Amino acid sequence: MKINTVVNLSLIFLLMSFITLVSCSKLGTQKNQKTSISKQPNFLFVLVDDQPFDALGMSGRYPFLETPNIDRLAKEGAQVENFFVTQSICSPSRASFLTGTYPHIHGVNQNNRHVDPKWDEFAPYSSHLQKEGYETAHVGKIHMAHYKGKEHIRPGFDYWFSFVGQGKYFDPPVNENGKEYQEKGYMTDILTEKAISWLKEKRDPNKPFSLNLWHKAVHQPHLPAPRHADLYKDEKLPIPPYNTHKETFKGKPEWQRKKTYGFDWKDNLPIPAELPEQEWPINYDRNMDLLRCLSSIDESLGSVLATLEEMGELDNTVIIYSSDNGYFMGEHTFLDKRLAYENSMRVPMLIRYPKLIKPNTIIDEQCLNIDMAPTILNLAGIEKPDYMQGESMVNLLKGNKEDNWRKSMLFEYYLDTYWPYAGPNQIAVRTENYKLVDAFLENDIDELYDLKNDPGEMKNLINVEAYDSIEEELRNEATKLKKQYKYNPNRDWWLKEVLRSKGTKQKH
Repeated sequence: MKINTVVNLSLIFLLMSFITLVSCSKLGTQKNQKTSISKQPNFLFVLVDDQPFDALGMSGRYPFLETPNIDRLAKEGAQVENFFVTQSICSPSRASFLTGTYPHIHGVNQNNRHVDPKWDEFAPYSSHLQKEGYETAHVGKIHMAHYKGKEHIRPGFDYWFSFVGQGKYFDPPVNENGKEYQEKGYMTDILTEKAISWLKEKRDPNKPFSLNLWHKAVHQPHLPAPRHADLYKDEKLPIPPYNTHKETFKGKPEWQRKKTYGFDWKDNLPIPAELPEQEWPINYDRNMDLLRCLSSIDESLGSVLATLEEMGELDNTVIIYSSDNGYFMGEHTFLDKRLAYENSMRVPMLIRYPKLIKPNTIIDEQCLNIDMAPTILNLAGIEKPDYMQGESMVNLLKGNKEDNWRKSMLFEYYLDTYWPYAGPNQIAVRTENYKLVDAFLENDIDELYDLKNDPGEMKNLINVEAYDSIEEELRNEATKLKKQYKYNPNRDWWLKEVLRSKGTKQKH
């Protein structure tokens, strides 16, 4: 009896020890899982300047174009097919990416050397990340107020490497943490080296990080790296989709026909009702050099991805790739951007984060550059501040449908003092199927396009009676959106305040 009791007690003890061991092991596993899941993600935001939305190897628009590292982000993550900027010009768009607000709100609504956003009221998302323990860095183009020295460092960044205005492709003057000097080499390569150096050597490895790698390329004059100077030299530029190069502007606003004369429109040249078709290719050398510039961008991305993988942080980093605006590659015979055509306002948007996003995710909803800041903050577990006008795309990135997601968007453009021929003040309302463009001109017509049947925006329907009800709906929608986003037609409201504080007179 006694022996049996001892044996039974021993068995009970062993059983309890086993249960305790399993429980501890299970708890430990759960703890590790929780730590892994709850760990705040890092952010790498790569922003290119003037990249057309379809200038990607995977799009097939240019059969010879190779962008394997950029394409990888779409294959392993999400492609936002209908991603638009709220104003298609460098400074306003970059400020909107940072603040999550429209240009008429943050104040940078033109490329002007005097203005930054009103940072006190509209802090960049990086400032909110900093407050939650992130280490932040900005490497590359900012293109806002032309400050020098320490004043050039914008709020929200622990490390700063940038330059004044557009910067230079070769041997550029730069500003590193307030110190100004001249670098040697090609701008894209310099920015890549600085970004990698910060990731590997200059940051606190115990903190989550947010790194902006904002390129100068592929902005005109579209100077490729010397190693890419002869790339694609025997290739031909394929004609644009929907034959938009055959644009004659028949039935379109007169100001667009004037625009084709460039600065000469000021000479009051006679403007015919339609223009002759131009021969293709249009702007061949410029466009080929733009595509060549993309090669160094793609190489840069590949190097940074390899660095993150080496650090063991690749899959814990939200990688965002986009452009500050689109670009005309001869579509509608134009170059540059600014206008409310799709080629100007639509940009690439690719996001890789395997912990949340399934490979080859396609998002069709209309998303805007003001959505990026709220999305980043949401992914970091930070509540969106009240001033941000954009919405988080996180549910869309998960593959979910948002019943209340926007069905229309508002685009804006303000007359540029230094490029007046580019176009007048405009707003555009875009829905899934239609677009209305209002240029506020009493002596000219507006534009209305059926995007479903005319995706190239070649036929202006503004004077077609059958579309009168559509026009009325869009004008009502414009009124609603202007109220929702507190639209301000006064381009210079913030500029005047800045100049007044500096005692500087505005130059026109």
